[in-house]
Amino acid sequence: MPMTTTIAPHLPYLRRFARALSGTQGAGDAYVAATLETLIEDPSLVDASLEPRVALYRTFLNLWNSVDLNLKPEATDAQPLAVDRKLESITPMPRQAFLLCSVEGFSNGEAATILNVDVSDLDTLIDTAGHEIAAQVATDVLIIEDEPMIAMDLESIVEGLGHRVTATARTYDEAVKAVRRQVPGLVLADIQLADGSSGLDAVNEMLGSIEVPVIFITAYPDRLLTGERPEPAFLITKPYQPDTVKAIVSQALFFERRAQLRDRPSVSA
Repeated sequence: MPMTTTIAPHLPYLRRFARALSGTQGAGDAYVAATLETLIEDPSLVDASLEPRVALYRTFLNLWNSVDLNLKPEATDAQPLAVDRKLESITPMPRQAFLLCSVEGFSNGEAATILNVDVSDLDTLIDTAGHEIAAQVATDVLIIEDEPMIAMDLESIVEGLGHRVTATARTYDEAVKAVRRQVPGLVLADIQLADGSSGLDAVNEMLGSIEVPVIFITAYPDRLLTGERPEPAFLITKPYQPDTVKAIVSQALFFERRAQLRDRPSVSA
């Protein structure tokens, strides 16, 4: 199959990635065009042993990291978005690792292959990106979790990223009261709580009056992943890995999304 046929379906996503790296669509497209011109001249630069999308991104970043070019148009694009400005302040390799996993959806193994690093080095890059993001958007965190050991572990993880846990709630009532005392910048929420109440109901209550990113951490993902809309933007299944929590916290704060669940029928605990 011709090389152009195998990579064509992935070009829109590569343009998105290039825009995030460069800060403007025009600059990103210039880098994508340069990559395609290089591949037309020498198709062997695409590693045929790799999955086509992985090979394409690897070739693109080999070019990106090997040349000192400023392809950014002077005044052809609109002003960069807030997300673009945040990205520009993250150092290059951690930014690439973060985007590959958080935006482009590559696994850590695939991202490591694209960046030509070990998986352990990839984990370090993502951790560095998490700390750099936290330095920009450090915030107060509310934890809604009825298991004390899990709550303590989550507190340690988010504080290790530079955030501050202002309250830990074990029930619906405690969660609602905590938000009334102090509005958080991020919520980590379990679904099934100690007294049989619902963390989902608590989140829906607070989202009626405030906008805040919410990460659901639950052993019952089927209660949220129903295939219907809306579904939560951020969901972690128990038992979780600390690195997963770190990555999702960084995503939630970086892209400033909020969970939108108010249209969902009430879910019992």
